[in-house]
Amino acid sequence: MKPPKSAIAALFAGTHADPFSLLGPHEGPKGVFARALLPGAEVAEAFSLDGEPLGALQRVDERGLFEGPIAGPRQPLRYRAGALGAEWWVADAYSFGPVLGPVDDVLIAQGSHFRLFDKLGAHVIDHEGATGVHFAVWAPNARRVAVVGDFNDWNPCRHPMRHRRDIGVWEIFIPDIGEGRAYKYHIIGPDGTVQPLKADPYAFASELRPATASIVGHAGKADWNDAAHRAFWSAVDPRRQPISIYEVHPGSWRRDANGWFLPWDRLADELIPYVEKMGFTHIEFLPVSEHPYDPSWGYQTTGLYAPSARFGDPEGFARFVDGAHQAGIGVLIDWVPAHFPTDAHGLARFDGTALYEHEDPRLGFHPDWNTAIYNFGRREVSSFLVNNALFWAERYHVDGLRVDAVASMLYRDYSRKSDEWIPNEAGGRENWEAVAFLRAMNRALYGTHGGVFTVAEESTAWPGVTLPAYEDGAGQKSALGFGFKWNMGFMHDTLKYMARDAVHRRWHHDDITFGLMYAFAENFVLPLSHDEVVHGKGSLLTKMSGVDDWQKFANLRAYYGMMWGYPGKKLLFMGQEFAQRREWSEERGLDWELLDGPFEADGHVNRHEGVRRLVRDCNTLYRDKPALHRHDCEPQGFEWLVVDDAENSVFAWLRRAEGEPPIAVVCNMTPALLTGYRLPLPRDGQWWEVLNSDATAYGGSGAGNMGLVSAQHGFATVTLPPLSTIMLEAVG
Repeated sequence: MKPPKSAIAALFAGTHADPFSLLGPHEGPKGVFARALLPGAEVAEAFSLDGEPLGALQRVDERGLFEGPIAGPRQPLRYRAGALGAEWWVADAYSFGPVLGPVDDVLIAQGSHFRLFDKLGAHVIDHEGATGVHFAVWAPNARRVAVVGDFNDWNPCRHPMRHRRDIGVWEIFIPDIGEGRAYKYHIIGPDGTVQPLKADPYAFASELRPATASIVGHAGKADWNDAAHRAFWSAVDPRRQPISIYEVHPGSWRRDANGWFLPWDRLADELIPYVEKMGFTHIEFLPVSEHPYDPSWGYQTTGLYAPSARFGDPEGFARFVDGAHQAGIGVLIDWVPAHFPTDAHGLARFDGTALYEHEDPRLGFHPDWNTAIYNFGRREVSSFLVNNALFWAERYHVDGLRVDAVASMLYRDYSRKSDEWIPNEAGGRENWEAVAFLRAMNRALYGTHGGVFTVAEESTAWPGVTLPAYEDGAGQKSALGFGFKWNMGFMHDTLKYMARDAVHRRWHHDDITFGLMYAFAENFVLPLSHDEVVHGKGSLLTKMSGVDDWQKFANLRAYYGMMWGYPGKKLLFMGQEFAQRREWSEERGLDWELLDGPFEADGHVNRHEGVRRLVRDCNTLYRDKPALHRHDCEPQGFEWLVVDDAENSVFAWLRRAEGEPPIAVVCNMTPALLTGYRLPLPRDGQWWEVLNSDATAYGGSGAGNMGLVSAQHGFATVTLPPLSTIMLEAVG
């Protein structure tokens, strides 16, 4: 049956909503009839996939439309096209059936599909006798969607997609193409407006910025050698393991000789041994997902499923993770489900409507970052994000996700004036849709990937951030189910204290003691993160008080010693382990030259190298001494020894673990050398001085206790070096 002229006109105009009704083979009363769009061809002949000729087609439109009867049953086809003495072969995408099935439809509609990254996006598959790429994208309000790319001259008339109306997904299988092909989606919105070409939300790879096309590829790698690492973490409670995290921006840890980013393989060669040598247990990367703008550090992501092209191919990231695991080092990534940028090629108004975001800016726009906020209450959006969390754990074997900006998700009025937000149904400020999403994400991840944990960057007093998010939620609606939470109070209070001149610290003793009142309310990570060394805040070294360099370095060493003895997992941003002086910038590598030269003018060790040695030794002690880590998240592992000596700015506490020698942590936060200090200790006998931040090996004065103190009748007389932390371990 000849189609109406209007249908042919719509086909060439790129506006026909159902191209499968026109193109490909169709059964009729006289047999099978085929129609094909072959731009540039003058003649065409149809063949089966195994090369059997099925009949010539006639050109019925000079723009390249061919049609005619073919022999045999309805089947996938290839065409031999010719013009001007040349010939080429074209497989007919419209001769293949759909790839998605009714089970996919049901699960997608329910929002319970946990394998969306296997179904949506671009996948090289074998289908109905041919190898090619299956494209699928969710765009429920679009009039028409076509996939365009370097395989069809970016022509939206060539591959308009099949619409699965019940779930709003568009799909097409294009044979005879494979990995490495660039593509986007051409979308006509519900009002007939052509949208900017959109990158694939589920793309596994992307072009290097400033180019923005998606790339057909695969995620992860086939051959992993990290079974022992994963088995270990699956069998233990991470709260009772030593976790010391080295936070890294992969684009500025180091740069190559030309100032360009190191690829993942070179990062593996240099970063993994360094982290292993320094004694950190985990590397945490700032977001590795694709993002268009370098100064966003990855926190404005346009490709949640694609490791950034800045560092090479996606498999390179998988190789890095595998190599880290073989060295006994876990890999965490910062993950950003709170918001997304409004770049034209991204998710913003994806199908011509507010699809991933809210229509109302009081719900859907973030004033702090000029970004869009995900519509967490929409099940397809929640599924998109939950699947992404599962994706990184499954395909790239990451050990955990540090979830960015959780506080901004939990409160509708976050960073907004009174007239800039909409209360929830009960009139409150809580964003219960975001809460439900976070609970669902944590349930899905913990329920399917043993050994993987999540960490919340949450700066408020939201109750139950690290309480389990049980399925029924009975009596604990607010419990979010994270494994850990950043202790922002620790960071804020202790840095404020360390910035004070030592003579004034006696009046601010509670800047240190207050945090121990809630130290076990959640499972905490103590973060000295990138946020503290940017935007004019200076480096950690410059935050320290002191009349000269010696005091600033001594304060920093004392602070690190205190932090590694304080209950909670540890996190330190790159460069701070050797007291980088300059504020961090993503535009350059760290100032590694500070470590050059072994001695200061006074003959002491290079102070930057001294700090690096201290951090290494703190990590080693923390890892090797169960008293320092086993009860990081439980009160039975902590006991005050000296809590009220504000006059001397001395703090002392005990760290305990069953069956292990206790360790006393003692801090002197003044420049005065305190000799004959009467220190209460719970056990008589000898105590080894296992750490002294004032040791000459660290660039200190060398004051201390000659490695050993003795306690009698519950007390020991000790020397407390100036601006120092010492640790004493009971002998035997």
